[in-house]
Amino acid sequence: MATAFLDRRVDPSTTMAKDDGFWRSGHWPTLVAAFLYFDLAFMVWVLLGPLAPDIAKTLHLTAAQKGLMVATPTLAGAFLRVVNGLLVDRIGPKRSGAISQMIVIGGLLSAWLLGVNSFGGTLALGVILGFAGASFAIALPLASRWYPPEHQGKAMGLAGMGNSGTVLAALFAPALARLFGWNAVLGLACIPLGIVFVLYLAMAKDAPNAPAPKSWLEYLHPLKSADAWWLMGFYAVTFGGFVGLAASLPIYFTDQFGLSTIIAGYCTAGCVFAGSLVRPLGGALADRIGGVKALTGVFLVAAAALAGVSVAPTLPAALGCFVVAMLALGTGNGSVFQLVPQRFQAEIGVMTGLVGMAGGVGGFYLASSLGLAKQLAGSFAPGFLIFAALAMAALAGLNFVKMTWRATWSTGARI
Repeated sequence: MATAFLDRRVDPSTTMAKDDGFWRSGHWPTLVAAFLYFDLAFMVWVLLGPLAPDIAKTLHLTAAQKGLMVATPTLAGAFLRVVNGLLVDRIGPKRSGAISQMIVIGGLLSAWLLGVNSFGGTLALGVILGFAGASFAIALPLASRWYPPEHQGKAMGLAGMGNSGTVLAALFAPALARLFGWNAVLGLACIPLGIVFVLYLAMAKDAPNAPAPKSWLEYLHPLKSADAWWLMGFYAVTFGGFVGLAASLPIYFTDQFGLSTIIAGYCTAGCVFAGSLVRPLGGALADRIGGVKALTGVFLVAAAALAGVSVAPTLPAALGCFVVAMLALGTGNGSVFQLVPQRFQAEIGVMTGLVGMAGGVGGFYLASSLGLAKQLAGSFAPGFLIFAALAMAALAGLNFVKMTWRATWSTGARI
């Protein structure tokens, strides 16, 4: 009976013809499984950020080394997203997700048992955690393939709300590190990861309308389209800003304002929660007014907020700017993925990987550049200002392509 309940599904062609409502238009247990997988994967993806102040003290790391340490999982996750995107289209999202989860759990257990005793060791751990960040390229197509175009923004937004896992890392990792030591946190993280792995195997189902496997070279065909590069660029700003800040804020708050690791974690959690909460709202907003209009506001607000951070004189002022920036960037994450399936429905797996890779590269740039700015200029401000300029460049690019997109895309959903 439980199996029959979890297998309940609606034929996508039927939902295209008759709107039965969002929850009845797809397979909600898979949507829940995708969210849980994404949520816990993101929790461990940014785990080095909340632990960075303690790790840096133990291993005597410089500001630049701290920036590179927290940025490494982001970069590794960026490139592994392309690999996972290929696997999704080749062997299906459910099996791809199971393999990735086993790698992450095994890597964390090994790091806990063997210890991380050098800067090189933190970078090696960062590469393993990149597999968690690459969950993006699995969880989103796992959910997306069950839903018709008019509900893509909401489906991708709800699955993508797994960004909230970064809140869990910021809230609990510093306190657990205080109680048990930061290395023990690596082992403790495997407990919720194991629980979610079991739930994922029980609930997730591959959609029946998956595209037929292609040759390996055909997977990269979308890169021949300028639209793919534009979407990748926009996501490098929205998601790159979100994950780059999520990884870097614990370092920023401890270095800039002298906060304890636990209080810095609470401040980071508040900022990250804002960006995570609005991701599905961003998808729903894009469904209603179009992804282009939503992104226009996103880039303007994000640029202004990041510029404000660079001159914020007090902790409350900086917190306010960060929350506004995260709200905008979270909305932008949902908005970009309202557009991706409209243009690349047949290649949604690989496009999710490519666009996600670009987002990871953007996050790596922001996190590493903030560390370099602090070491070379004595201030984080130049890193924030450059990223604000990138948001304005993205806005200019969006204005350049929006008329062409509206004239040539014909899915029936708003653009």
